[in-house]
Amino acid sequence: MNNTILILNNSDETINLLKILFGNEGYNLIIAKSGAEAIEKTDDSLDLIIMDIELQGENGVFVCGGLREKTNAPIIIISRLDSDSEKGFAFSAGADDYLSVPFSYNELISRAKAHIRRYCVYKGKETKADGSIIRVKNLVVNTQNQLVTVDDKRVPLTTTEYNMLVLMMRERKRVFSFEEIYEKIWREPYFYKANNTIMVHILKLRKKIEANTGKPEIIKTAWGKGYYID
Repeated sequence: MNNTILILNNSDETINLLKILFGNEGYNLIIAKSGAEAIEKTDDSLDLIIMDIELQGENGVFVCGGLREKTNAPIIIISRLDSDSEKGFAFSAGADDYLSVPFSYNELISRAKAHIRRYCVYKGKETKADGSIIRVKNLVVNTQNQLVTVDDKRVPLTTTEYNMLVLMMRERKRVFSFEEIYEKIWREPYFYKANNTIMVHILKLRKKIEANTGKPEIIKTAWGKGYYID
């Protein structure tokens, strides 16, 4: 079965371009021109969402958050807005990636394929995991079904959050630098501004698994170096 991508954009020109790009790659496409329509069309069949954060008459960040409440599928933002604050808002709302216009079409396709591949593995669509259980205090990760629980209660994570968590849990007490985390999770060359992206995802992850984000007991910060799991 071909993977399914939801495209949310107000521009017919951009929609037609993305139809050509991803249609030629064999993906199933669902089109939405408003946040409400996109949220209505979002279900478990989606493998990726590509959305413009500049939506006419709507708050794109708010829409992104609404989509994240309905699915853990990766969300790629494409936007003319390139400030760190805009990117920070988008990542805080649940976006997994952010591409500023203009961008390379090959880069967009490459990132989309990478996110879909990781998400399909996360959902168990393509590969069988080894069935191991990883425990840290009251946090348990079952890598066979990608189930994460805290105090025996299921914690829904995005693919990026899950991959970051498992990366550090597999090598407890090892400090992972920003550069190492970015290149292992995003599989792209590191750049300094990526630190903000990593910090936003760490904060979101802490909110989901820590009892007190002000005094984290699981994901610790090695100041000036990176992060590690105690």
